[in-house]
Amino acid sequence: MSADAVRVGRPVWLPSRGGRKPPAYPVLRGDLSADVVVVGGGFTGSAVAALFAEAGVRVCVLDAAAVGRGSTAASTALLLQEPDLGLLDLERRYGPAASRRIWQLSHDAARGLAATLRRLRIDCDLAARPSIYYTTSGPAVESLRAEHRHRCAVGFDGTWLTPGALRRRTGMAGRGAIETRGNAAFDPFKASVGLMAAAVAHGAHVFERSAVRRIERDGAGVRVHTANGQVVASQVIVATGYATPDFRPLAGRFRMHHTYVLATEPLDEAQRRELGLGNVLLWDTDRPYHYVRWTDDQRLLIGGEDRPVDPRRRRATQFRDATRQLRAHFEALLPALADIRTDYAWEGLFAMTPDSLPYIGPHRRYPRHLFALGYGGNGMTFGFMAARMLLEHWQGRASPDHALFSFTRAAGRA
Repeated sequence: MSADAVRVGRPVWLPSRGGRKPPAYPVLRGDLSADVVVVGGGFTGSAVAALFAEAGVRVCVLDAAAVGRGSTAASTALLLQEPDLGLLDLERRYGPAASRRIWQLSHDAARGLAATLRRLRIDCDLAARPSIYYTTSGPAVESLRAEHRHRCAVGFDGTWLTPGALRRRTGMAGRGAIETRGNAAFDPFKASVGLMAAAVAHGAHVFERSAVRRIERDGAGVRVHTANGQVVASQVIVATGYATPDFRPLAGRFRMHHTYVLATEPLDEAQRRELGLGNVLLWDTDRPYHYVRWTDDQRLLIGGEDRPVDPRRRRATQFRDATRQLRAHFEALLPALADIRTDYAWEGLFAMTPDSLPYIGPHRRYPRHLFALGYGGNGMTFGFMAARMLLEHWQGRASPDHALFSFTRAAGRA
């Protein structure tokens, strides 16, 4: 699938014309052998390639377009420890032990990704930021307070912000919020490109403009075909974010959504002071939720207005309506935003699962395959978690954690 199919508009992350260009990789031509073929060169595919190659695995990456230019470039790259689904909601679905372990793994993955980016010296504007999970709704306050009390009771600390404290931290009027330390933000395109470069430094082969046409079983392995070549490997890892048409039996597990993002002009100190928003990652209890953060060059990113894909509606019309509503939503909360210009607007495509958790690991229908699909709004954290878990699968290291994200975790199988 082309990059244009998974996003519309030009994200702020992509290099400007005439600017420094990222590495370009060749088209696959001819035959190649590897231990593992990674299908997808976005953030997850890059993380998988980097961890596998560093572990001594012979890796080949095939991307239909170019590294990091699809859904990854459409991300706002909030590196959150908290899954999309609150701890209380998750416990109602899976019970206390499993839910708390999922939360712990999410915390570990967010911190592990930040540590890996620093260890590999990837220049991606990584910055530690607290997150503020807030509500403007009176009826939602008690639910949010109950969530905060429960998190603290089981060891996931956070600070409760009163309406006054929320206004001081964000410049916004709200009913209350949970502030959590240990989160971060970065440039998702630079991070993806940097991770892929690290994989290449450890011997990985990367091919762009090399869409996979079919995957065949080949004895004890797989044969992955593109238009101009093929790769024979022991296993294939599908890191495309959602079930592509090649895996139609899995499609029912995902609901595709559009998400929308605006980036303002760079703001000077006086404009930032008038706006009142500190250096935090901000997201709300609305469903779908809205989110805000600053970029390294002092642009304000505002996102949300997620909508299920509706083939009956023109995509351009949805884009215009959603970005207009997104702007209006935040101007009501941050009135000074009305005087600030929007420089960039874009839309991305992502997959949601029924429980907002990804599917990571094997599927009974597809021998010699491993999958990393359906990250929801927490793609950076879950993408890195997937890379870690898939390496464990490859190395034969069994873990009870794998069952938490397996295709068989809920009733009903594709």
